[in-house]
Amino acid sequence: MIEIDGTFVEKDILTKYFLCDIEQCLGACCTFYGIYGAPLDENEITILENHIEITKHLLSDTTIKYIEENGVANCKLNKYYTVCINNKDCVFVYYKGNKVALCSIENCFFRNKTDFRKPISCWLFPIRVASFNNTFYIYYEKIKECSSAVKNGKQKNVKLYQALKEPLIAFFGEKWYKTLENKAKEF
Repeated sequence: MIEIDGTFVEKDILTKYFLCDIEQCLGACCTFYGIYGAPLDENEITILENHIEITKHLLSDTTIKYIEENGVANCKLNKYYTVCINNKDCVFVYYKGNKVALCSIENCFFRNKTDFRKPISCWLFPIRVASFNNTFYIYYEKIKECSSAVKNGKQKNVKLYQALKEPLIAFFGEKWYKTLENKAKEF
């Protein structure tokens, strides 16, 4: 465990190999089975609500109806999460070739329809952020569905913190990330 500006970082983030391989995992992170979807910051809820119209052209009629009936976010124990269809697909998922789950918001971001890429918890995955008494703790959530990403990272010599440079900078800032890079050299 290391500490950077009051944030505690699990060593695995600096030492483990990881590089998404969506053609192998088929976008499993957007379709996990469970009661809760992706964790959200409260300010992201309005942003997601504003993205329904922007993403509608990518979503199925069934998904649009589900959003109309259930919304895009729910709250459990004062924490917010994306709504999932049948405790599985995020409501913003669409499928490429009926096989690969993709984020409709991110699709619109890459086509310059929005400046919001996706919820930060999605963008950072498989890094998770926990907060205790205003102190952040970030850790690597290891899941079997990402085994192809681990293999891909090893083959291409990319560590987890390198693969997730953009979202780490978006969340913590450039200076913080530079410090993280320097700390990684110690391992």
